[in-house]
Amino acid sequence: MGLCLSKGKIREAKSNGYRSGGGGGAEMHYQKVKPQQREIQYTKSPVRQPNQLPERRAAAAAAGAQPAAHLPSKPVPSPKPVHRPDSILGKPYEDVKSCYTSGKELGRGQFGVTHLCTENSTGHQYACKSISKRKLVTKNDKEDIKREIQIMQHLSGQPNIVEFKGAYEDKQSVHLVMELCAGGELFDRIIAKGHYSERAAASICRAIVNVVHVCHFMGVMHRDLKPENFLLSDKKENALLKATDFGLSVFIEEGKVYRDIVGSAYYVAPEVLRRRYGKEIDIWSAGVMLYILLSGVPPFWAETEKGIFDAILKGEIDFESAPWPSISSSAKDLVRKMLTQDPKKRITPAQVLEHPWIREGGEASDKPIDSAVLSRMKQFRAMNKLKKLALKVIAENLSEEEIQGLKAMFTNMDTDNSGTITYEELKTGLARLGSKLTEAEVKQLMEAADVDGNGAIDYIEFITATMHRHKLEREEHLYKAFQYFDKDNSGFITRDELETAMKEYGMGDEATIKEIISEVDTDNDGRINYEEFCAMMRSGTQQPGKLF
Repeated sequence: MGLCLSKGKIREAKSNGYRSGGGGGAEMHYQKVKPQQREIQYTKSPVRQPNQLPERRAAAAAAGAQPAAHLPSKPVPSPKPVHRPDSILGKPYEDVKSCYTSGKELGRGQFGVTHLCTENSTGHQYACKSISKRKLVTKNDKEDIKREIQIMQHLSGQPNIVEFKGAYEDKQSVHLVMELCAGGELFDRIIAKGHYSERAAASICRAIVNVVHVCHFMGVMHRDLKPENFLLSDKKENALLKATDFGLSVFIEEGKVYRDIVGSAYYVAPEVLRRRYGKEIDIWSAGVMLYILLSGVPPFWAETEKGIFDAILKGEIDFESAPWPSISSSAKDLVRKMLTQDPKKRITPAQVLEHPWIREGGEASDKPIDSAVLSRMKQFRAMNKLKKLALKVIAENLSEEEIQGLKAMFTNMDTDNSGTITYEELKTGLARLGSKLTEAEVKQLMEAADVDGNGAIDYIEFITATMHRHKLEREEHLYKAFQYFDKDNSGFITRDELETAMKEYGMGDEATIKEIISEVDTDNDGRINYEEFCAMMRSGTQQPGKLF
């Protein structure tokens, strides 16, 4: 085929697991030896030739807009910072140095440099990846970064996914601040060890498939799962595994047949090469990783990429060479099911997690998944009623692009297709995401999300409760929400206007309205101005350690 699926996205020498877009480095090559002496061999090689696929860009979350200035009459967006027409992220330029102090270099690549950075306000350390805008030439380059940021925002909050902190843009670069993982790449441990014990491999496989399970449940297909795209939280043997690099990921469109060839050569599924695939490709890639974890070599390999592709399409898996005779039949059974040629017959993420081999030995030490939707609902529960209502108003006006993925989550939870999520459906859906909440806690979340109090969560209520706060708190959204309440465009929300809006949503009572005015009206003039409204909407969302 002649297509380079690895795209030159190879490990940085001494990069501590953070790549900044590609470039030279240590590349993995597998050399075939005698059947009973198969081993993995790693050599240095030059940078890929120009026929490679485009590099993936790094990602993180879009940071919230700056607070608006106080306005005496009609509210308008703050004049500072100024939105630039050449902005890639579609928001005002921000100086990342005003929030973070840059430290030592962690990695360098074709598109930029990753540094250790320290948050000025808290002293917490993160990784900051700075991508030169001069490298982002085409429209697709810019869209790739924006899509990856959207996906990272959507998936954030999972224990096995690198947490983003924020995205900043200035005239020269886009800066992506994310969780610092000091343990480096899983790929490096494979090189160092050759293979793991079955117990260690099962633990790692659980974490990898947990990522796939959550991604698919939340409407995302990763499309480039491989050891290089997993970082370790620290250098300990039992370090938490973190998925990163969502540059090739897409929001799943139900019914769509994907045809573009993406991924990395050793891990690509046969249906990708046939240009007709769906989300099942992620389990195939995870199966290849499991095979390597158990044996130290990939199941399909050759001296050329064409040879690798031919082997993948042929689908013959070697379970005869060492160490496979000493590997348990249960482990081999799982590998076979994950590497089934027909995607319709391939094992699903949920089935993998229920497989006897995964559940045997070491299961007790496996950390449970805490779902992003759970974390978001917990914060939503603590909001005052005006904030909930304002978010509901914003959610009703979001574009399809902004709610991708959440629609899939809602559909997955709404098992009877009624258009609403009942208490039982919410409890079941959270359990599928790995939540271990008590019934009382699920009921509390239900009450928090059920804004109109009818005993079920409708689509808009679900979007409101789970949409990432950074998206909801963009300047343009806040301005539109304020205008909704400020019916006479006076620049203030009066008691009567608040009462009208609250009653429209079945939330208006004297005590509630009095409580809202008391909470939000900081200058005690009996009205809510735009500055007070924005402060209320953004309150409680920037605390260290919080999801939002």
